[in-house]
Amino acid sequence: MLIPHKTALIKGKFLARYDRFIARIALGNQEVDAHCVNTGRMEGLIRPGSRAWVSKVPDDSPRKLRYTLELLEIDGVIIGVNSILPNRLAEAVVQARLIKGMKRYRSLSREVAYGNRSRIDLLLEGRNWRHWVEVKNCHLVYPDGGAYFPDSVSKRATEHLETLASKVQQGDKASVLFVVQRRDGEFVRPSALHDPAFAKSAADARKQGVQFQALQFDPGIQGYSYLGTLPVDTRPYPPEDISDFRDAYVDSSGWTRRGKVS
Repeated sequence: MLIPHKTALIKGKFLARYDRFIARIALGNQEVDAHCVNTGRMEGLIRPGSRAWVSKVPDDSPRKLRYTLELLEIDGVIIGVNSILPNRLAEAVVQARLIKGMKRYRSLSREVAYGNRSRIDLLLEGRNWRHWVEVKNCHLVYPDGGAYFPDSVSKRATEHLETLASKVQQGDKASVLFVVQRRDGEFVRPSALHDPAFAKSAADARKQGVQFQALQFDPGIQGYSYLGTLPVDTRPYPPEDISDFRDAYVDSSGWTRRGKVS
């Protein structure tokens, strides 16, 4: 299954990331600022000189930044870095009835209000049941084959897990779908190193009946190829098991602000 890009991508070279949301990209002899749609540290992905692909907004768009960073190639692997895109990818796979436990629904809604000032990514409904689905972007893969989420503290993500658990207690179904935007991950783990509260909440939520699945995609120039599901391991583990991996990526993470690395 291929989910095409909405517009053709333009190949360039990644130069830098500024103030979290701006990527400096070389397009031929021209340098442009592109919107970097990612709130995390993009651990291991901030490597000047890497091949990059951007999309361009329509000519009549009022948006100041005319380009959006979509893909980066790191060590021969193309990685999707637009953290908004996973909602569209997950929805496409759900609508194709390819996910276990999400095939026999009658209606699908997006961005339905729930919890404390939050909106669920997808709500599936049957004749007398509801299934609340949170989608999480995952693009950090370590040498152990694990795709880890998050790559920095995410209190909001932890709150989502707690709300999903409460939905299960009320008699509804609830799931977390991790979308892995790269082909080299072998399993998914909540990162006890980056956000121990989220990792603990994930283990607790699973015990309470929240389901966890991971969808893997191989990003390409034409679109995103769906590769299938990956196992999600929420069991506790020592954070120091992966600390060396994180330390190796310190110089290729974060962003530059006024000459300092954040």
